[in-house]
Amino acid sequence: MKKGKTTTLKAGTIPVYIVLSLASILSIFPFYWMFVMASQPSAAYNSIPPTLLPGGMLIENFQKVLDTIPFFQAMWNTILLCTTVTLAVLVISSLAGFAFAKFHFPGKNFLFICILLTMVIPPQLGLIPQYYLISQLGWLDTLLGAGVLFLLNPLGIFLMRQYISESVPDELIEAAKLDGCSNFRIYRSIVLPIVKPAFATLGIIVFTLVWGEFLWQFTVLRDPSSYTLQVALASLNNAFRVDFGMLVSGVFWATVPLIVIFLMFNKLFISSITEGSIK
Repeated sequence: MKKGKTTTLKAGTIPVYIVLSLASILSIFPFYWMFVMASQPSAAYNSIPPTLLPGGMLIENFQKVLDTIPFFQAMWNTILLCTTVTLAVLVISSLAGFAFAKFHFPGKNFLFICILLTMVIPPQLGLIPQYYLISQLGWLDTLLGAGVLFLLNPLGIFLMRQYISESVPDELIEAAKLDGCSNFRIYRSIVLPIVKPAFATLGIIVFTLVWGEFLWQFTVLRDPSSYTLQVALASLNNAFRVDFGMLVSGVFWATVPLIVIFLMFNKLFISSITEGSIK
């Protein structure tokens, strides 16, 4: 009986594994294709049928990128910008989420709705007044000007509020208050250890968002020494002749840090997603 049941379960999981395998291949293929194209000459992009095997020009194409733009300087600027913004968003969002989840004050629901409504406003509508404000503050051509608009993240506040509401018991907070803990002590000693999985999820989202941002960074950054990767890579696109091998090589190496960041925090990221189903 047990053997037959085990066999049935294994047979029933075969379609699931097939679907998951196909989904994995489809997800990985764009990265593989980018690697293949980064190792090919520019002429390979017009070949029919397309080339599916890597070539031998990966280093050569990347060397062209290094000769054209300050790639490593731009990468350092991007890593510094993304790391600073991500840490600031995690602190601000968790504090705001804690306040909205566990405190009662006048206008709390109205203020929270106003924060959520900002998510439906297209960022392009505020481009001109935001640029004027940054220019008046003297923050043009600085990483501060490129990242200050991302410090207040409505999605992060919403995620933290929901996570803290469901994961931090009110009884635990009341017990801490009876022991004489201040609100910040409760946040530091009780809330922060519990919301680590949510930190990983929000951190990856914000880091990826800032890493891939182009319009605002292109607007405020004019000095090549302050370029981020997205702005620097845009300068590779020559209007008269586009070297696709060089262009995709730059994009490929600019994507590698994102993959490394995800691999570093994927366990916390997955645990935060599956926590609700485990409960």
